[in-house]
Amino acid sequence: MRSKKPYRSKMRILADMMRAIQSEGENGAGPTKILYGANLSHDRLTQYLDELVAKALVLESQDSEDSRMYVLTEKGRDFLREFVRVEHFSEAFGIEI
Repeated sequence: MRSKKPYRSKMRILADMMRAIQSEGENGAGPTKILYGANLSHDRLTQYLDELVAKALVLESQDSEDSRMYVLTEKGRDFLREFVRVEHFSEAFGIEI
């Protein structure tokens, strides 16, 4: 019998999405890359992307082929950098976030 994976917190999901965007480089990532990179359903992806854009952590843009692309803002890069610090700190004490 397989053991169940623990649920991810909302903060972890947002960080996973931002990592997926960051991993694509300066040009950002499209919704499909983020969806697979963060392991999300389409409904949750759109909900959380809207939130990231509203909080100015991610910028939505259109490329030349009318497809959406998402890039991290400076605020988003700062958030992700601090999240990683907190993640490492909490792991040192055996606490999951």
